[in-house]
Amino acid sequence: MVDLSDRFAVSTWSLHRALGSTYPYKPGDRSHPARQPTYGEGTIELIDVPRQCADHGVFRLEICSFHLPSLLPDYLADFRKAAEKAGVKVQTLLVEDGDLSNPETGQRDAEWMAGWIDVAVALGAENMRVIAGKARPTDAALTLAEDHLRRLAEFAAEAGIRLVIENWFALLPGPAEVHRILDALDGKVGLNGDFGNWEGADKYDDLAKIMGRAELCHAKGHYSVTGLDAEDYTRCVVLSRAAGYGGPFTLIYDSTYHQDEWSGILEERDCIANVLRDVAP
Repeated sequence: MVDLSDRFAVSTWSLHRALGSTYPYKPGDRSHPARQPTYGEGTIELIDVPRQCADHGVFRLEICSFHLPSLLPDYLADFRKAAEKAGVKVQTLLVEDGDLSNPETGQRDAEWMAGWIDVAVALGAENMRVIAGKARPTDAALTLAEDHLRRLAEFAAEAGIRLVIENWFALLPGPAEVHRILDALDGKVGLNGDFGNWEGADKYDDLAKIMGRAELCHAKGHYSVTGLDAEDYTRCVVLSRAAGYGGPFTLIYDSTYHQDEWSGILEERDCIANVLRDVAP
């Protein structure tokens, strides 16, 4: 039997309709954001998610920053206790705003991101993912992002947190830009590869060129009116393994095909598990 108990995680984004509310923390705004019923009123609270994960046999969790209803120490401590009680690791805190490649606001955004390190520590998170940048990938924009990431990574490492970036937004449109930043930072920053952020004819070749360097993976399935595109999903998993990826797969369900989000999450898990069992030695 292949032990897959530590190979899957869930992002709170996959439960955004069940959670309903968001709290849009923004750089430059020190006030606590008001609750927004972005996806409806919701049926669960964030602190319920670790127990739901354990009940569904998933023992790793990623938390989107905009799902945190409070950053007060007591709430963060209570959430950490809930995760520990459920036996669920907080794998990553996903910091969902900021642009390190903007020469006008990059310093402000870097300082704002640095403030989330203490939140990651309080939650017991292993990693913190930040947005590398949203500017076009000019040499100047990439260099600026690299400088900010280097300092952020040092602060995070001092606190015991691994800083990671993602193949996401305009600054990282392809493998060349991803490799440039990772090479420039010489191991100080890790990569969270994402199946769903790149599209087009070169998607599979491009993912194959970066997934060997990934430490984490957002395994986002593509759904249409006919359901999960299992061929695409399987191909992404197979190419990642062939490239050398051996980390956890964070299940990203972003569709209304299944009204119950856990049904979509578990369908994705089963698809990946079948691939991993088929290729096991």
